[in-house]
Amino acid sequence: MTPPVPVHAAEVPRRTLRVALSFAISLFFIWGLAYGLLDVLNKHFQDTLHVGTAESTWLQVAYFGAYLVVSLPAGLWLARAGYKIGILTGLVITAVGAFLFIPAAAAGTFLPFVLSMFVLASGLACLETAADSYVAVLGAPEDASRRLNLAQSFNGLGTFIGPLIGGTLFFADGAPAAAEGAHDNVRMIYAGIGIAIVVFALFVARAHLPEISEDSHATEGGRAGGILQRRHFVFGVATQAIYIGAQVGIGALFINVALTTWSGLTPRAAAYLLSLALVTFMLGRFASTALLARVAPRRLLTLFALANVALSLLVAAGIDKVSLAAMIGVFFFMSTMFPTIFALGVRDLGKGAKRGASAMVMAIGGGVVLPYPMGRLAEVYGAPAAFVLPAAAFAVVALYGWRFAGLEDE
Repeated sequence: MTPPVPVHAAEVPRRTLRVALSFAISLFFIWGLAYGLLDVLNKHFQDTLHVGTAESTWLQVAYFGAYLVVSLPAGLWLARAGYKIGILTGLVITAVGAFLFIPAAAAGTFLPFVLSMFVLASGLACLETAADSYVAVLGAPEDASRRLNLAQSFNGLGTFIGPLIGGTLFFADGAPAAAEGAHDNVRMIYAGIGIAIVVFALFVARAHLPEISEDSHATEGGRAGGILQRRHFVFGVATQAIYIGAQVGIGALFINVALTTWSGLTPRAAAYLLSLALVTFMLGRFASTALLARVAPRRLLTLFALANVALSLLVAAGIDKVSLAAMIGVFFFMSTMFPTIFALGVRDLGKGAKRGASAMVMAIGGGVVLPYPMGRLAEVYGAPAAFVLPAAAFAVVALYGWRFAGLEDE
């Protein structure tokens, strides 16, 4: 395949850049919706397929494992085929994964659902590799963090809507539905997602999405050498993996901590508070987008991470009601971390930006690392105590923003 001829962002009309950015931002909602359904499915299959808690986490392993396996090949394909073909590839694979839930529901066993989730997440990994790096180059390089925070805000919207859809269709009056009917609802939801993605892919295929040269986002004169020689990138990938592990672990233990730190709270009320926390997360991303117009990305990342160190330690203290409020606050300050670490890590990589983006997306696989040790701490010392691990993770994020994100500037 002959790769498309790239152009500099400054040579592309602003209207064309805005249209391309709109398409790219729409992709963030797609994988936000898919991720928002994940935790609901986890509990749902425990009830309808009678799988154990540990076994049900294979859904998370499949989801985040796909990012580990697929992201680097997706980056190589993106570098060869270009942004538009890379996006279309991700949409097709995601649609196939969604449609695979139809025979999985007919089979009525857990393994086909796990395999379907892996295929779907493989498509999402392709999409995220393409969309994150595309948003980063669709405009002035100094505004890359702000564009990514805006795009990730729509990811937060999808993450919020996913549990509402799943909770409404999978549960009646808070009780698990019968297995057969529940599988019908799973089939209906994912068939609808698959059809919507196919329709969206047809629009993308007809759209003009310019291939932007990553050289236009390199510093003056650029710097020779592979991306592994760029210390801000290497530390950025490691920091991203640690952060994602903390985010996934916090979400997994939210209801447990809520029930422990608010006397008399019911599981249903705790679930509603999780929705509130996800709204806070989404609002934090919109707020971060506005703040980045005035505050340097490194500074904002450092301040938000330090705030979360303090809040996580407050959660770990297990204070009635106070720790729960602090945990909701953690979601607000987590909001800017993924897009800002991403933008800081891939800046000034020149022609290596697409490969750098694939490594950053692969770091999402860090979501498989922290939840289990957090769970073990929760079993031994109580759910709030597990938040000492996120506190340590946020300290690493603060250190990256303060010290390591700007190594090449020194």
